[in-house]
Amino acid sequence: MKNEIIVDPESHVPTYKQLINYFEGAIIRGELHDGEIIPSMNELAFRLSISKETVKKSYGILREKGFIEPKQGKGFYVRERSSKRKLSVLILLDKLSSYKQMTINGVISELGDMADSHCCFFNQNIDLFEYYINENLGRHDYYIISPHFPLEEDIQRRAVKNLGRIPNHKLILVDRYIPELQGNYGAVYQDFANDAYTGLSQGLEKLRTIAKLNVIIFKASLYGHIIAQNVRSFCQDNSIEVEFMQTSPDIIEKGSVFLLLNSQLDFGLIDLIRKAAAQNLKAGHDFSIISYNETAIDEVVLDGLTTISTAFEEMGREAARMIIQKRMWKKHCPFKMTRRNTF
Repeated sequence: MKNEIIVDPESHVPTYKQLINYFEGAIIRGELHDGEIIPSMNELAFRLSISKETVKKSYGILREKGFIEPKQGKGFYVRERSSKRKLSVLILLDKLSSYKQMTINGVISELGDMADSHCCFFNQNIDLFEYYINENLGRHDYYIISPHFPLEEDIQRRAVKNLGRIPNHKLILVDRYIPELQGNYGAVYQDFANDAYTGLSQGLEKLRTIAKLNVIIFKASLYGHIIAQNVRSFCQDNSIEVEFMQTSPDIIEKGSVFLLLNSQLDFGLIDLIRKAAAQNLKAGHDFSIISYNETAIDEVVLDGLTTISTAFEEMGREAARMIIQKRMWKKHCPFKMTRRNTF
């Protein structure tokens, strides 16, 4: 074996799980090859000054998961690639939404038959997230996680601590990058502080002609205040008047332009359209709408809803490519305006 096996007796991760993580990572990365012998239980226990039972437990789990196999009288070997089981991928997301479903679809579509994917949702609850980590640590080959939590400092600190328990070679963050989390893990993400500026810039020619940009920002939006500041900067830099509001106005003025930020389940969009319909106003003709975040239905709703959005399905596909290529990288997911009937 090329790399020295090291366990940390002070780690909160049990020693047997540290061994499992080491061997899984070395096999997945190709550092341990098909058919290569690994240390005997006695040898490894002596080398690491740990009990043979600990090594036996880790080898048993590695065998059950298809990474190693015993040969009578010879010891344990890395199992041949042709006989390995599918990879196990845990997709742990903050909530179920149309956007997250697109990400899931991207992962599953790109991985095809090479992996079994399992989805769980923690509803942006740090306690539930910790529970899922405790229950699943060491049980999967890869962990794809959308790390969205309330932005309070203590909650963010707990999130980083728990993410750090997952070996880098198994961890892929989607939708959000956390600079405080160190290591060579994977990430494909939005940039909430800058993306809206990029998306709106692609409609700058028309936006410069309007009297005012009406921005409807919803209380439930986790990063709404960050995105709003980005929108404000765009408008200031381009001399565009902007007004922020939490609900759509009762009277929709002809020629007005609305930007809807993170409307949960499209309730904000529905409210705006209902009020406009009561005035016999039609989106795309009498007034304009730009919605933040693209979903599959946007192509047909209102004869085509203009959006500024990251590419959620591509985000999932990019995460899957890291698994397929057995290497990790960090990448900002493209963000763009898709022009349709409403703008």
